[in-house]
Amino acid sequence: MSSDDQIELQIKERVPFAEGTAFGEVGPYERLKGRVRFAVNPDAPELSGIVDLDKAPCNAQGQVEFSTDFCLLLPENLERGNRRLCFDYGNRANKRMLQFFNDAPASNEPLTAADAGNGFLFRRGYTIAWAAWQGDVLPGDGRMLLDLPVARNGDQPLTGLVRTEFIANQSAVNTLPLSGKVSTRSHPTVSLDPRTASLTRRQYADNPRQPIPPDAWAFARQEGGFGYDAQGQETSLIPSDVHLHLFNGFEQGWIYELVYTGRDPLVLGLGHVVVRNFVSFLRHADADSSGTPNPLARAGSLQKTYAWGRSQTGRCIRDFLHQGFNADAQRRRVFDGVLPHVSGGGLMWMNHRFANVVVPAGQQHEDHENIADRFPFSYAESTDHLTGCTDAILTRPDTDPKVLHTQTSTEYWQRRGSLVHTTTQGEDLEPPENVRVYCWSSSQHFAEPNLQQPTRGICLYDSNVVQTSMLFRAMLDALDRWASTGTLPPRSRYPLRDEGTLVSYEEWRERFPKIPGAMVPSGPNQLPLLNFGPDVGKGILSKEPPAIMDAAGYSIGIPVPDADGNDLGGVAAPMVQAPLATYTGWNLRGRHAGHGATFEFTGSTIPFPETPEEREATRDPRTSILERYGSKEGYIAAIRTAAEKLVSEGLMLEEDVERAVALAADWCRPRHGVRLL
Repeated sequence: MSSDDQIELQIKERVPFAEGTAFGEVGPYERLKGRVRFAVNPDAPELSGIVDLDKAPCNAQGQVEFSTDFCLLLPENLERGNRRLCFDYGNRANKRMLQFFNDAPASNEPLTAADAGNGFLFRRGYTIAWAAWQGDVLPGDGRMLLDLPVARNGDQPLTGLVRTEFIANQSAVNTLPLSGKVSTRSHPTVSLDPRTASLTRRQYADNPRQPIPPDAWAFARQEGGFGYDAQGQETSLIPSDVHLHLFNGFEQGWIYELVYTGRDPLVLGLGHVVVRNFVSFLRHADADSSGTPNPLARAGSLQKTYAWGRSQTGRCIRDFLHQGFNADAQRRRVFDGVLPHVSGGGLMWMNHRFANVVVPAGQQHEDHENIADRFPFSYAESTDHLTGCTDAILTRPDTDPKVLHTQTSTEYWQRRGSLVHTTTQGEDLEPPENVRVYCWSSSQHFAEPNLQQPTRGICLYDSNVVQTSMLFRAMLDALDRWASTGTLPPRSRYPLRDEGTLVSYEEWRERFPKIPGAMVPSGPNQLPLLNFGPDVGKGILSKEPPAIMDAAGYSIGIPVPDADGNDLGGVAAPMVQAPLATYTGWNLRGRHAGHGATFEFTGSTIPFPETPEEREATRDPRTSILERYGSKEGYIAAIRTAAEKLVSEGLMLEEDVERAVALAADWCRPRHGVRLL
């Protein structure tokens, strides 16, 4: 931090973690919680790109103030830890790292022994840190909160156009917040008159917008269930500047779009400053000279700091790097290594006026016109052939970290993942020396480590059941060795054009097996090139909905399938090397819910025929389970062989072999509904 920046860390809670469990030689851990207060100089050169920082209120010293929740899990005896910090970006203000690295249950209040999961991070001696960086999250469910200043136009509210998309994935929905998400702050409307706004709907993303007349909806919320009269349960319609009410209800699966004049935007770009200053403080502040206690200074400064984020927070890491925040105000490197997972080709779209940070990057059906996926897509320098712009995620060698970028099959279908390692015209592009890219073949965007059985919801197929958490653990070990000793991690593993493993949709369709009764996607999600008007760089939307300039301007590739329909060209988890089904990164919406469009970030499990007789009766081209493995014991042996192969390649830890074998017992039920004995 610079001399102009101030930080005050207030510890409000210090309690034992995991009921005093000792994690090997590291020993027991403790949990610290509290608030961090920041004050920054709005005229600092490195903050000049933060939208509306000049419109934030200042204190008597001319500084902009903001504050955030923080949480630390650290060894009680720091000298026995590894002097390394892992910063979990906290997806949508939820703690995620223990869930994916320790196979722990999802929890925003990790405290018990069960919350430690298999103990991996703690046995390694890491300090785990969280600090809220997303400023538009509302309280609830233990989410971490960041309080940011509201931008103002002098002594008047700052107003401007806001665009929100709504999709109801269930029936009987009449009222939704203007943000579209119950966990997310809405920008209040300036006027409650529907005639001042525009509400449209369409069945699919590329369909024409159908106007909804102003007398069919209101800025209001419906309340009910608290009284009863002779005619039934009572309801009330209450005017609200942060809710949308549709009198006849939202039709399930349809896309609704509201454009209205809102007020009071937050200075959301300060979220990057929170991460930069908080981690820099923990790494460098001396307990005797900082003026505020640094709980990690007891063992001297941290030696290494790493960041991990998945999906939204993977995009946030990439944006953090691209905008130069991995250098603190004194030009010191903030993170030595980062692990962005399932970010696809995206960056964050939060540093603009009236941003909605919680909104996912655009998929084929949902939020299709969110421009989170935008150039530059790759870590290596490339030129956008449509605009002539040359850029890269990493452009600052003195402070750029080492990067292990991981993504699943879903990102190739929904999130333009191929552009991470190709040019915009689809040619292979070698990552820089400090970057590795890994595709986790035939797995889906969100792979719950403790999944019991697949779900289907509104989709045509069961969700993808492939377990990949063992790959996270190997990635962190590889990153630490790379950053600490210079030991190179495994080579990048992703599909390549030159090797024929990254292909067009037409070739994929030709190669994908003709599974009886199976419906397939119409293609990968193309990247819409949108015209938001001349002020888009200032974060100000044009009045009309964005115009699509070219729906297929970039070349999007997808992994080629093998004879079973499973991906080639990446890292195959044990369940993919020894499959019981076709595992895809896509799933399709069912009837009356956007039928045929790909659904969010969900993959599929399409079971193999179990016996030769079933295969013959159904005319399924895929080899049956019994023909592949012969018995349960044969399947378990195949899983063990696959796991040991990954260990030999440095992509899996020895300790995870027996976990993979245990999961395979009894035909990996109930993840797979195999009925063989």
